[in-house]
Amino acid sequence: MNIDLIVVGKLTEKYFKDGVDEYLKRISRFADINVIEVKDEKNPTRDGELEKIKELEGERIISKIGKGSYVIALCIDGRSFDSVEFSNKVRDLKLIGFSHVTFIIGGSLGLSDEVIKLANLKLSFSKFTFPHQLMRLILLEQIYRALTIENGLPYHK
Repeated sequence: MNIDLIVVGKLTEKYFKDGVDEYLKRISRFADINVIEVKDEKNPTRDGELEKIKELEGERIISKIGKGSYVIALCIDGRSFDSVEFSNKVRDLKLIGFSHVTFIIGGSLGLSDEVIKLANLKLSFSKFTFPHQLMRLILLEQIYRALTIENGLPYHK
């Protein structure tokens, strides 16, 4: 399986970088994984700029989505799974012929409507709002957990 993470912005904190690097290494035992960072925009200073910023970031995201990829956008109003259900979803995607999955994490303002419309699945980890750097780490840990569940490894226990 090929997994892309398209994320808005760069990691700035060493502790996030270390955690992300660790889970990328662990996931690489099971799948080819690639993190694609797109430039984030500065927060708006005037009313009405919010949508324009989301559109600009959205255009960058869309340009990086691979053809034929199953797209999962992280959205606060998306579907929630427990870890076993998420593992089953990943497994089922492979069984129905998707060898490429793209996860998308937006910037601090969220995702544009165009990106959300392209998503095959809107995924929510919580009704809470998380910093996108932390969400990247949480998502990678859950991808790793899903792959270990699928492969019968004891990490999930």
